[in-house]
Amino acid sequence: MINPRTIKISDYNYILPDERIAKYPLSERDQSNLLVYRNGQIGQRHFFDLPELIPAGSMIVFNNTKVIQARLHFRKPTGGMVEVFCLEPDAPKDYQQNFAAESECQWICLVGNSKKWKEGSLQMEVGLKDGRRTVLYCERAGETGPSQKIRFHWEGGMSFAQILDAIGELPIPPYLNRATEEKDKETYQTVYSRIKGSVAAPTAGLHYTEKELGALKEKGVSLQYLTLHVGAGTFKPVKSETIEGHDMHTEFISVPKSVIEAIAAFLKNRRPEARFVATGTTSVRTLESLYYIGEKIAALKQEGGFGRIHPEDLVVHQWEPYDYQHTMPVADAIRQVLEYLTATGQDTLVTATQILIAPGFRYRLVDTIVTNFHMPQSTLLLLVSAFVDGDNPDGPNWHRIYRYALDNGFRFLSYGDSSILFND
Repeated sequence: MINPRTIKISDYNYILPDERIAKYPLSERDQSNLLVYRNGQIGQRHFFDLPELIPAGSMIVFNNTKVIQARLHFRKPTGGMVEVFCLEPDAPKDYQQNFAAESECQWICLVGNSKKWKEGSLQMEVGLKDGRRTVLYCERAGETGPSQKIRFHWEGGMSFAQILDAIGELPIPPYLNRATEEKDKETYQTVYSRIKGSVAAPTAGLHYTEKELGALKEKGVSLQYLTLHVGAGTFKPVKSETIEGHDMHTEFISVPKSVIEAIAAFLKNRRPEARFVATGTTSVRTLESLYYIGEKIAALKQEGGFGRIHPEDLVVHQWEPYDYQHTMPVADAIRQVLEYLTATGQDTLVTATQILIAPGFRYRLVDTIVTNFHMPQSTLLLLVSAFVDGDNPDGPNWHRIYRYALDNGFRFLSYGDSSILFND
């Protein structure tokens, strides 16, 4: 078995010409190209063909997170600009409580041009469409690594969510090398986005329209939705020579009990031809984390019962899948999660994951992935490589897939084309 700690990130490099990075999406989401990888064979369709490729009785899981307008631009009295980029809530830590705050809240932020903000508070006027106005103030409240804790306060009874919607800028990916435009507010959201909290879109889902969702449902495919709020860490490059030196980012996850019940029922009654499909790497990370959460619950239950388990006890850490043998059957792990939620009266599993999926990882739930084409030397490329594990005389499978995409005019990264990868 491969030891992921020793993997050299340089082995996951490829040449991506700038002109192959899609700066804008297609006018019709589902007209994008769809690479199909199955049984070692690579083919090409269009995204609107996706429902044909997924058998009846399958389950497909989506991340329904919604990108927030997280960039705030404050102008100092001297004229200098300071950017405050909201990454994740700090007080209250709960996303919904923080967005609902009507006078103050605190966030972990990145600060651009921080040298221009030596002391005191920054302020900005806020005007809502209904005519209400206030002034938003922000102050430093401490450092946490390269980020800073920023306290916001205001008057007027409007929520922080309303303030972000009024004055924030949608944070499109830095590799697009362009400013955010008004139409990005629509095109950089999935059609099923619901739960605010991400600072980057789960981009594999950008290709779906209501047409594909309706066709899948009509075919008898179960559509399920969970939430992983994508953090800025998704763009964090691997700077260490080997993966051992890379600290994976931690992200908030929320999975309704009804979804876990649906997964348990699917595993129990699964037809031989049915597929368990994850739309996007964020859905993959959340679903595969459920297995390790179930294992944790089983162990903690033995120590003190369900009542003594806290959400922070269930966080899946980076190396957990590789540090010891995991023998619990996947159906049992999912059942442990259900028992925990039932015993504690919770309707949603809320915790976080730092899971690193790289060659050497064993997939427990997901056997089909819908995903875009990722940056060279990225942890997302490692995840894909782990899924299409193996080599052939033409080279590693991930490299064959990406070479095909480059040779056949596919568009790359967030606004680019897509693929469906089957693990048979």
